[in-house]
Amino acid sequence: MFAISLGDGAELSPLEPWQAEEFLAHMDRGRDYIGRYVGLPDVAADLDAARSWLQLYADRTAADTGRLYGIRLDGRLVGGVLFRVFDTKTGTCEAGCWLEPDAAGRGLVTRAVRTVVDWAVDERGMHRVEWLVAAENTASINVAKRLGMSRDGVLRENDPYRGVRQDTEVWSVLAPEWRAARATA
Repeated sequence: MFAISLGDGAELSPLEPWQAEEFLAHMDRGRDYIGRYVGLPDVAADLDAARSWLQLYADRTAADTGRLYGIRLDGRLVGGVLFRVFDTKTGTCEAGCWLEPDAAGRGLVTRAVRTVVDWAVDERGMHRVEWLVAAENTASINVAKRLGMSRDGVLRENDPYRGVRQDTEVWSVLAPEWRAARATA
């Protein structure tokens, strides 16, 4: 399996069904923190559910409709990034992330998302990368800003998350903007 260095002892590599036990242990460590804005801890409630979710992304990878990567810090799974949507026909994808609390504040998500967006734009020809985020999730909004994304708007009360309707901010970056920002960095 490949791993891409993110610097400072961090690596990005695919998450696959055979890693379900490690993934579940990671979810258990960060369940409350991750679950504040992301439903992943609810989906991966036990080993069978974790394996099923990882299999869903293995199937999406095989069908070229999604991707899933783990972020490891000093060999320990601490988070992940994904393409929840990966539509090669329209050239649009949606990136997302999650992270354990002990790994937050190190720039890991920003570096990981930058890596996968580079791949999506340069290798796969994606034209638009979207970032949908709960309006109260300041950390994730700050990632979008650091990546040079633009705020497209707000989907008001569109997501009934854990019984409460929340707003979702839509951020995006277009391939020409991504390349231009990278060229000046």
